[in-house]
Formats: sequence, C-alpha cells, structure tokens
Amino acid sequence: MTQATKISEDANIEVSAATAKRNVMVLVMAQAILGAQMPMIFILGGLAGQSLASNICFATLPISMIILANMLAATPVSHFMQTHGRRAGFILGASFGAMGGAVAAYGLYLASFPVFLAGSFLTGVYMSAHGFYRFAAADNVSEEFRPKAISYVMAGGLAAAVIGPQLVKLTSEAMVVPFLGTYLAVIVINLVGSGLFFFLDIPKPPVPSVDAPKGRSRWELITTPRIAVAVIGSMVSYALMNLVMTSTPLAVVGCGYEQADAADIVTAHVLAMYVPSFFTGHLIARFGIEKIVAIGLFILAAAGVVALQGVELSNFYIALVLLGVGWNFGFIGSTTMLASAYEPHERGRMQGLNDLIVFGGVTIASLASGGLMNCSGGSAQDGWTSVNLAMAPFLMLAGGALIWLVLRPSDD
Repeated sequence: MTQATKISEDANIEVSAATAKRNVMVLVMAQAILGAQMPMIFILGGLAGQSLASNICFATLPISMIILANMLAATPVSHFMQTHGRRAGFILGASFGAMGGAVAAYGLYLASFPVFLAGSFLTGVYMSAHGFYRFAAADNVSEEFRPKAISYVMAGGLAAAVIGPQLVKLTSEAMVVPFLGTYLAVIVINLVGSGLFFFLDIPKPPVPSVDAPKGRSRWELITTPRIAVAVIGSMVSYALMNLVMTSTPLAVVGCGYEQADAADIVTAHVLAMYVPSFFTGHLIARFGIEKIVAIGLFILAAAGVVALQGVELSNFYIALVLLGVGWNFGFIGSTTMLASAYEPHERGRMQGLNDLIVFGGVTIASLASGGLMNCSGGSAQDGWTSVNLAMAPFLMLAGGALIWLVLRPSDD
C-alpha cells in the first residue's frame, strides 16, 4: 500500500488519503451550514415556547422535545447508518430537519403549542444524525489523525456560530407572526445543506460473515471502565452546556436586556464552543486525553462561578464563553477517548448506545432548565442562580470518574 492510501480502522476498508480528506471537508461544511439551524433554534425555542405555553414553567419544553427525540433516535439512526451508510443517514437527518422546521412554522402560524412541540420533536431526529458527523470524521483516518479529524469537523461549527444568530436577527421579526421567518429559513438550510452529502464517500460497512466477531454486548461495553468514563464525560459536558445555554436567552431578556443581546451572547458562546477545535486535537495528542477532559470540567465550573457573580452583560458573556470552551475540551476529549475504546465491529452498537445515554442526560437537563429558570424564585436572577448552582453535583460526578480512571490499574 502506498503512502497515498490508508486503511480505515473503523470499517477495515481501504480508501485513498485524498478521499478521506474530502470526507472531512464535506463534514466540516455540513457542520457549518446545516449546523447553523441549531443556534437558531436554541435562541428562539425557549422564547417561542414562552409565548405559546399556558404555563411559563414549560417554556423550554420545545428544546427538551428536540433533545428527547435526539436521544430516542440515536440507536435507530446509528443502526440505519451501519446498514445503509453515512450518506443515506445524513440525508435522512436533513429531511427530518426540514420537516421539523415546517411543522414548527405551522405551529407558530396556528399559535399552537402542541404542533410547535411536534415540529421540535422532528428536529431532534436531525440533531441525532448531526451528532454522528464527529464519528464519521473518524471512519477513514489513522489513529494519529483521529482526534484532529474530529476537531476539524467540530470546528465547522465556527461558521454556524456566526450564520445562525445573524439569521435570527434577520428573520425573527421579518413576518407578522414572530419567529415564523426563522423556522422557514430552517427549511431552506436543510434542503440546501443536504446536497453536500452527495460528495461524501464513506464506504458502507461490510456485511459481517457468519463467523465474524460479534463483539461485546451493550452491557459489557458500558461497564468497560474507559468507555464508562468517556460516556460520563460526554454526558456531563453536553448536559451542563445545554442546561445553561437553554436558559440564557430567558435570563438575558428577563433581566431587562434585548433579544439582540441574547443573540449576541449565544453567538459568543457558540464561537467559544468551536474555535478551540482548531487546536483541541493537537492538545490531546500532546498532553493526553485525560488532562484535556479534566481542563474542560474545570472551565465548566469556572463558567458557573462567573455566572453567579451577577447579571451584568459582561457576566453573561464571560460565563457563556467559558461554558463553550469547557464543553469543547470535555466533549471532544471524551469523544476521542470513546472512539479508541471499542473495536470496528462494535462501532454501530457503541455509538448508538453512547448517544442514547448522553442525550438522555441532556434531555433531563433541558427539562430541568425551564423549571429552574422560571419556577425557582421570584425573579429571573433567582432562576439564573438556580440553573448555575445545579451544575455542581454533575461536575463532581465527572471529575470523580476521571480521577478513578487515572488512578486505577491499566488492565483493559
């Protein structure tokens, strides 16, 4: 085999280095274009829910429905990709994104909270497929390049961080019905973005022979120490990021600032989520996965401390930037740890199980976010304080698990 050829360690299929690099580039562009809908929905989902729900404690329920669908779809979407390939799975996800935007727009037109929730649920299937971009980046690259490939794809979110919030500013009040224009824009994003996947060339996993290794069961996988800690790290990093980010627009507007301020703060947050991706992979390669995950958890804790110091705009900006950087280190580090802990024939089973658990935790965080923000005190500041205090026990869980992994004998 020449230097221009590499072996996919995940699927045991020989692919050219040029094809592997093109796949990463397509996934970067998909993250940038299709990923723009996520900050759009997270900026407006709670505000739209607040305007439609009969009880403000359910304001963030639309976002919770997205996360719930993401969790429920993780295993079926993973199985679909294992059977039909990444391209088909990603196109299917974008189709659900377009349908979700259409149904949510119809719900806004009718002023119907249940219809809006149905649209949010469909969007969650797109989000589930979106989550597999990072795994697809690792399908056809070497062990050494894997953390960098994952980081580059995650870095595509940098453009999404700019595009999404700016589209919110342009479209949220563009029609008589508030927010309707934004959800119509979501439909266009999915229809345009899905065309990228026709340039993706990741071979379908081979059909296993009768005597092919079956791999570990789901229980055996999740009780493997390194896998368990990787899943906990991913879940805590993502859940806490979602807990705080979901409440941020409500807190900013509730503390007397403008919707545009909320959009700018979310922009800064999403930029902070993805800018570090340009060097996170290099840091992992140089210092090790465990150290980067630990730094991520520490930065998440610092975000909570800053948020508890007050509700000036500067507090919101600094806290949300730290939240984004902490998520990046914690989530990418944990994803890299997981990607190196299972065998190729265990890929579909483990990736689906991982996202089921991770987004189960994120669903709970999202559901809790609205209740903590709107129903745990007499003011928006009280609610914001409750949201940030809720981070502490989960950070201790993830930190304790990481310390346990580092200190235990290395026998697996």
